[in-house]
Amino acid sequence: MIYSVCIDSPVGSVAVFSDGEYITEIAFEKCENIGKTNVLSNCVRQLKEYFDGERKEFCVPLKIEGSKFQKRVWNALCKIQYGTVISYKQLAEMSGSPNAYRAVGKANGKNRIPIIIPCHRVINENGEIGGYSSGI
Repeated sequence: MIYSVCIDSPVGSVAVFSDGEYITEIAFEKCENIGKTNVLSNCVRQLKEYFDGERKEFCVPLKIEGSKFQKRVWNALCKIQYGTVISYKQLAEMSGSPNAYRAVGKANGKNRIPIIIPCHRVINENGEIGGYSSGI
């Protein structure tokens, strides 16, 4: 069973999905509120605190599915401090694949749990923002 809740945020509608135990996806779209679970309620509270500037880190159980490489990249993303941005090159270095900028960028774009796994903290080396899976 997949549960979901949709919240309004400063970046538009945010849909949060759960399997009942873990957060499985966050998407920038409208959704139906389907079921109510503790993990969804906790995640929504933390997201609202984050958007209100009261929270800098999340503490919700995540179900992360991807290749070993993608998981390394996503784990590295979680180490980027709140209020900090890094380049794809720096992320590649943090991920243990210093020459894999493009692959790191693709893994970044495949992140299914944005905001909590902060892919938005990665920019181009020239300081410009790149493309994101949900748009600029």
